[in-house]
Amino acid sequence: MIARRWTNAASMSYLRAMNLVTISLLTICGLEELSEHGSRGVTHVLSILDPDYPEPEALRTFDRSHRVMLRFHDAIEPAPGLVMPSKHDVQTILDFGRKLPDPAPQPESHLLVHCHVGVSRSTAAMACLLTQAHPHENEDRIFARLLELRPKAWPNSRMIGFADELLSRGGRLNAALARLYQRQSSGYPKLAAYMRDNGRLREVQLAETA
Repeated sequence: MIARRWTNAASMSYLRAMNLVTISLLTICGLEELSEHGSRGVTHVLSILDPDYPEPEALRTFDRSHRVMLRFHDAIEPAPGLVMPSKHDVQTILDFGRKLPDPAPQPESHLLVHCHVGVSRSTAAMACLLTQAHPHENEDRIFARLLELRPKAWPNSRMIGFADELLSRGGRLNAALARLYQRQSSGYPKLAAYMRDNGRLREVQLAETA
């Protein structure tokens, strides 16, 4: 199951302390999974799509008043025709996070973050939100939470780098990301190979030196 319900007392205490993801259900997914969540009580949606990709039909089932859409490619190195994730994009993600509701006085809320596959841009966005929400949390624990939500996460390092800067993590978030890559390279070697062959060699090299 992709959506993770935070039900035990310790988890709920952790979430309420966050000032962001006190939201009670969190989901990360790709485009092929969007239709599965149309009837699952999603209240807030953060979409990340390629610049020229048409709006998915499945998105129309979600409330437009609680949706944010960003458009950039899943890239970390510049190349012709690519729109890189920018610091402004990450700031927009963080601004979205500050507006998420506290579920205590209202019915259960459900945040869905998606990109095309649900592996890189969306997981980076969720990591940004979790990091902002709990400013005193250890960075490795933040990524451990992320893997509970999306076991095959490989967050976009450019986005995480901007989050490290904007959230004053002093390089610790970047260092924890390298350790995450190391873990994912061991657990999902085909994923690491895909990244190596598709413009993400620097991230695979980070895994090797973590």
